[in-house]
Amino acid sequence: MKWLLLILGLLAAVVALMALIGAFLPRAHRASRAAAFRQAPGALYAVVRDFAPATPWQSDLLRAERLPLRDGRVCFREVGRHRAIDYVVLADQPGERLVLKIADESLPFGGTWTYDFAPAPDGASVRITEDGEVKNAIFRFLARFVFGYTGSMDGRLRDLGSRFGETVVPRD
Repeated sequence: MKWLLLILGLLAAVVALMALIGAFLPRAHRASRAAAFRQAPGALYAVVRDFAPATPWQSDLLRAERLPLRDGRVCFREVGRHRAIDYVVLADQPGERLVLKIADESLPFGGTWTYDFAPAPDGASVRITEDGEVKNAIFRFLARFVFGYTGSMDGRLRDLGSRFGETVVPRD
């Protein structure tokens, strides 16, 4: 019984320490990743902009679906293994830029994802910039020290490459 109490006490202390450290971390962060593709910017944009494909190109999604307009803006939902997230399109410049915002304020995180598509000598580059916010102090600790801010972006860039049969290497 003493061992169980000791283990529970240690776990509680670790969680409290994570919360304390997380409380001192900034809620907002900015992270950015890019990759080169052998495709034209417009072809890459068309895949990213297809919000309700029959088969999502992102490996972490089960499905995507269009939602009714919100204040005249395009909205969609991505349904993943862990949760569904609603997005609203803030800016849409075909073949150049797409800005998405998490529309659900009740989530423990939020922010925007900006996709920039640019021509390159052998195709195009895509840069994803996340201007994010992590509201929960423990999640801030985990995002900063365990998961990192760029893992989701790296996955999206690799998945986009796979959609075209390419292996891409995300970079800063």
